[in-house]
Amino acid sequence: MSAASAYEPAEAVSGHTTFAVVTGGGTSGHVLAATAIADALVARGHDRATIHYVGTTRGVERRLLPPTGYDYTLLDVVGLQRRLSLRNLAFIPKLLRSTYRAIKLIRRLSPKVVVNVGGYASVPATVAAMLCRIPVVVVSYDRRPGLVSKLAARRAVACAVAFAGSTLPRATLTGAPVRQEVLAVDRLRDRQQALSQLDLADDRFVLAVFGGSLGAKRLNDVTAELVRRLADRRDLAVYHIVGERNLADAAPARDGSAGIMYRVLGYEDRMPLVYAVADLMMTRAGASTIAELATAGVPALIVPWPGAADDHQVDNARQLTDHGGAVLILEADLTADRLIREVTELMADRGKLAAMSGSAAAIGKPNRSGALVDLIERVAAP
Repeated sequence: MSAASAYEPAEAVSGHTTFAVVTGGGTSGHVLAATAIADALVARGHDRATIHYVGTTRGVERRLLPPTGYDYTLLDVVGLQRRLSLRNLAFIPKLLRSTYRAIKLIRRLSPKVVVNVGGYASVPATVAAMLCRIPVVVVSYDRRPGLVSKLAARRAVACAVAFAGSTLPRATLTGAPVRQEVLAVDRLRDRQQALSQLDLADDRFVLAVFGGSLGAKRLNDVTAELVRRLADRRDLAVYHIVGERNLADAAPARDGSAGIMYRVLGYEDRMPLVYAVADLMMTRAGASTIAELATAGVPALIVPWPGAADDHQVDNARQLTDHGGAVLILEADLTADRLIREVTELMADRGKLAAMSGSAAAIGKPNRSGALVDLIERVAAP
């Protein structure tokens, strides 16, 4: 694996023809979607060395990409702030420089297809592909497509969408990109081994809390209060991923010897294990999170981030909550009392939990279909 600098695009791997450039990034949701697509292509039989990732120097891909084994190029591109900000002064110059470097990269690699997973980091390689007449597939897994996806879709050959009724042109319902290790989760088969690997007791109800790669203060605060108020519960374990920036201020862990078991960590890169053990999760409603909950069939309390553009996380959440796969809680309604009530009621009603799990898994069926790779291969075919 070779990682390019921000200024010198990576050379194509000697002896290999590049099949696909996958581009997007800045957030873990975009990077996980991109690597999920890359892994699905590898699982279909494409050589790992024929897939190249293009992202941004400013995103989490700097940490997430090196272990994957994919060649990648990170460009110095920034997003356009929706509010007045001095950072916007750098947007156009950086975009132009990054697009010029992306054109050099695309010409050098000459991929059969460029796959856009959204986000500002995808713009240079997507523009370069269009200028070089390389077909583009836009992958949109938010129920309400983002601005970059909508703009790229105008000239894309096809759009792979996760939700029926998409407004994007040339849309094909393929399901969302989901990592192979999440596709492989069998909650019944994997639970005991996952409990052991996460150091959790097998005689407790497991509530997992995950507010995204950066964490979520409101979720963290109400979870800490739940732990304090249910401290005597010996039948409950809380596995709390607070976000690395919040770890120093997190409530102390509890080993369960005197009541509740409370595991606290900043980041968890073994989310398939968490999906396998969680009797119930509380999460935000990022598109990747919703897709993984549905694919694994995990019952959830979903608290959309109210700052999401156009409130699109509420739309994402409703894909599960409107069909009985999860419970929607708006952040304004999220209190310790509400969380305790939801958790204790579901702890006492395993039948309802099982029904939620089944409904979520049914919604996630398209994600397990392979239709997304089918579409990419059709577009890439000569």
